[in-house]
Amino acid sequence: MTRAYRETYLSNAQSALGDAFDYAVNTCGIPGSEFVKYFVVGSISKRMENGEPAVVAGKSGIELAMDVVYEATGKLVDTEPTESFSRSKEYWIGWAVAYYQWFSDRSYAQIFSALSFEELEKLYYTLHEADVSKFVEIADMRLRECFKETNLKRIRNLYGCTQAELAELSGVSLRSIQMYEQRRKDINKASVESLYRISKVLACTIEDLLEK
Repeated sequence: MTRAYRETYLSNAQSALGDAFDYAVNTCGIPGSEFVKYFVVGSISKRMENGEPAVVAGKSGIELAMDVVYEATGKLVDTEPTESFSRSKEYWIGWAVAYYQWFSDRSYAQIFSALSFEELEKLYYTLHEADVSKFVEIADMRLRECFKETNLKRIRNLYGCTQAELAELSGVSLRSIQMYEQRRKDINKASVESLYRISKVLACTIEDLLEK
């Protein structure tokens, strides 16, 4: 999978988003769910998703939080950060979600719509000392539950063709297309030739069809 930015920036992005959540909630007193709303509707989350170096590597977490709040409310936040010698659950939430966004290439809006801030707080107590791959497994499961429609079905519907029409135009069997859309066959394991044929018909990329 092609990711928006190199892994060398990942640690910076995780720390920055962790610090942003910690600062916003614990220093500025902004409810976590409220800060999530500010974050996902603003430009900072989109710029992080796109891997802009100025955001994923060029700003501190406090600067990110200030930008998020100002963009959402028009208010300047200048509360002095408090010194902390341990990582808060809010820090872990930002840190873990930043990793999952980079790993899965899903949008922050999608992630937070499937996993609320309150749910992430509960996960902290069982996962904060575990390898981040455990969080990835749970997040993947929740995202699949939340977004039940496969990419193939969504793109096909947007394109405006039936399963039978797609099968005829692509040369991929109708049964295979049905099974991919029902997740009875893993489209990520489909042959490159089949994916290429489907993508050409639907005017998308092969990667657009894959499930994350």
